[in-house]
Formats: sequence, C-alpha cells, structure tokens
Amino acid sequence: MSQERTEGDLRNTGLSLKHDREWDYEIDRIVEAVEERDAETVGLQFPEGLKRRGPAVADDLREELPDGTQVMISGQPCYGACDLDTYMMRRTDVFVHFGHSPMKESDKIIYVPLFSNVEVTPIMEQAFEEELVPAEEDPDVGLVTTAQHMNKFGEMREWLEARDYEVHTRRGDERLTHEGQVLGCNYASADVDADQILYVGGGKFHPLGLAMEHPDKKVIIADPVNNAVTVADTEQFMKQRYGAVHRAMDAETWGVIFCTKIGQGRWEVAQDIVADNDDAYLITMDEVTPDRLTNFGMDAYVNTGCPRITTDDGPQFKKPMLTPGEYEIAIGEKPLDSLEFDTFHGTW
Repeated sequence: MSQERTEGDLRNTGLSLKHDREWDYEIDRIVEAVEERDAETVGLQFPEGLKRRGPAVADDLREELPDGTQVMISGQPCYGACDLDTYMMRRTDVFVHFGHSPMKESDKIIYVPLFSNVEVTPIMEQAFEEELVPAEEDPDVGLVTTAQHMNKFGEMREWLEARDYEVHTRRGDERLTHEGQVLGCNYASADVDADQILYVGGGKFHPLGLAMEHPDKKVIIADPVNNAVTVADTEQFMKQRYGAVHRAMDAETWGVIFCTKIGQGRWEVAQDIVADNDDAYLITMDEVTPDRLTNFGMDAYVNTGCPRITTDDGPQFKKPMLTPGEYEIAIGEKPLDSLEFDTFHGTW
C-alpha cells in the first residue's frame, strides 16, 4: 500500500467533496474480532459512495490479519443499515458493515459508522446568521443529524445553547441508534416541540424527507460538507407525488412490490393490498429498478419496500410507482389531501 495514501483519505475516490475528509475504519476492532472468533473469512460491505475504498481497506486488513484469512468485498447495492448483504453474511465468519450505525444488533455484524471529522461550527454560525429565528423571538429549535456526524452532536447542542436556544432532541424509535439521529426513511427524532429544525449534515436527501414528514416545521439545512445553508423546499417534490397519484387513478392492474432486503420488508402491508384487490399481484424482488418492472407490464405499482425508492427514483419508472398511502388515494379510499411522506418505523 502506498505510504502517500493516508488511511481513510477520500480525495481520490471520485466523491465530490469540498473538504478533505478522513474516516476511521476501526481496523484494530475488526482484527480483534477475527482473532477472538478464529475467523477464516471476513466480509466487507460499503455504501455506494465508499465502494472505491473497499480494496484499500482490504489491503490494510490483510497486513494485520493472520496469513490465509480470506477478505471479501460485497458488490451488492447498499443504501443503509437495512440493506445488508445476507448472502455474504451467511458465508463469512465476520461481517463488517461500514457507513451506518446499528439498526439490528447482531453478534455476527460489526458496524463501523465512519464518523466525519468535518468541523460543524462554521456552518452552524452561517445558519445562525441567515436562517435560524433569533432566540429572543423563538428559543425553541430541534436538532438532528446523520450517523456520520453523531460524534459532533454534543458540540452542536452546546453551540446552540451558548446562544440561548432551548435545544429539543429525542431518539425516535428502535430503528435509530442515537438521540437526534435521522435516517432516509425515519424522522421520528424530529418529532419535538419546536417549529424550526436544524439539520446538520451533508446533502438534501435526509432533510427533504424530514420536511415532508413534518410540513409544519421549518427545516434548515446546514451542510458542513459543501458549505451551504438552505431551507428544505418540498414544493417540487409534492407536485411529483400528486402527479404520480393522478396517473395511477385509471390503473386496472397493480404490481405490489415486496422487497426481500432484510430491513425493508413490510409483508403484512403487501399482503393486505393484494387480498383486497383482485387486480393486484404480489411481486418479490431485492433490487427494485425501472427495467425490472417494465417486464411485468402492469399499469401501476405499489412499493412496500424502502420509501426512498418511490420518492427519489419515482420519475425514472415508466409507470406510476406509489407508496401504500398514495395507493389508497389512487383507488379512492382516502382523499387527495391526505398525501404524506412514507416512512419506516421499527420494520424488520
């Protein structure tokens, strides 16, 4: 391994970042687990944005592990802690999942959350100057972040409290490991007594979903990765979802998708839809893509798997792809104004 490459350095991974970042891959903890279990095979699973780091991490491990230990890298898509490569898990003695905090505790799985070392106070200062309502006008503010920035959560809270804010936080439900943590499918930690929510983290993926689930709150995005402060705007998103529902109202045949990924299955929801509709057909699959669905030729589809498949990838599908709640609107069981964001709460 080149001595010029610092462990965890992401500068050459193709990721579009405005900060150099280093991650702690916790190599020592993995090696210790291998030794304790006399493991002969080790499986590594990375989220999509870090798959390029897989070979370098494998190299680091091979230098520390006993001779003959086999290290494998999962090529399966991975978008969260709910998206575990169960095939690899069954065939390795130690399975390491990088990039997400634990959602389902298991002695077999080692979760390495990959905390970011990006400083958060500069972007919070910008959010304070540009978007946060002054504490003398409204002292209440909810605070949320993602797994990658949980190591700075205490610092975030103290920074706000030093400016006379009353910081409201909670741990949502059993899918969430930490107080104040949000997932792309779960924003229960934002269910606090505050009209403004400060999200400190990269990108708009999480805060847009948060704003959809909590439309009564102002969601301020303080992105320390890209040095940007914005307010989540769901208008375009809502237009997209209403459009999909309207297109599905004339559907005669429905494909009901049950996702076989370990943390994304809502079997009872899928079963209930099929049981109540003679023109609905249960389709099981692990990876839900437009090409796969095109082969079935249904008029519309209901996704009971990861909600973000519907909301983020919806425009890519050739036929309307709805959430279970949107399906009820399309068939006339609920009024159009009942449309809301689909989330997971404790689903395993």
